[in-house]
Amino acid sequence: MRTQALMPRYPVPALNVALTAGDRFVLGAAPGEKFDLLVFYRGLHCPICAKYLLELERLAPEFKSRGVQVVAISSDDADRAKQMADKVNASAVKFGYGLSLRSAREWGLYVSTSRGKTSIGIEEPALFSEPGVFIVRPDGTLYYGAVQTMPFARPQFQDLLGAIDFAVAKDYPARGEYTGEV
Repeated sequence: MRTQALMPRYPVPALNVALTAGDRFVLGAAPGEKFDLLVFYRGLHCPICAKYLLELERLAPEFKSRGVQVVAISSDDADRAKQMADKVNASAVKFGYGLSLRSAREWGLYVSTSRGKTSIGIEEPALFSEPGVFIVRPDGTLYYGAVQTMPFARPQFQDLLGAIDFAVAKDYPARGEYTGEV
C-alpha cells in the first residue's frame, strides 16, 4: 500500500538512523546551513548504487561548501552499510543504516522483494527500498524530492549542485506545493 507523496514546503517525516561512524543522524537536530541532501540507496547489493555513491563522495566537498549536509541512507544492517562506505572510500558522506521499511514508505520510497544474487554476486535482502533523493530545508520542510521504482536514471549530483546555486542566489521557492482543485 502506497502512502501519499511528500509535499514541497511541508514538513518531511522524522528520520533517525545509526551512522557507520558510530553516532546517529537525526534529521533537524543539526541541519546543514542551507539544506540536507538525503540520498536513499538500495543497499550493498546494488552496483549502480555504488557507482552513484562514488560520485556523491567525489562531489561532497562541493555540497559542503554550499552549506549542504550530505547523508546516504539504506535499510542495510551495520556490516553491509560499512562495506558500502568502504567501497566508495567515504570520508565526506555520512552513511546511515537500519532504515525501517515503514520509514521508507513514509518517505514515499518504493519497496522491492529479493531476486536473489545481483550481478556482483551479493544477495539482495528479502525486502529493501528503492532509491530516492531529497533536499530538505533546515526548518524540516521538503525543497526537492525524487523517488524511483528502479535503480536506473537517477538525479545527477552535478545538476543538483547547479540547482542549489540557482535556488540560493534567486531565493527560488520549492515548487509543486499546490493542493487545490485542478
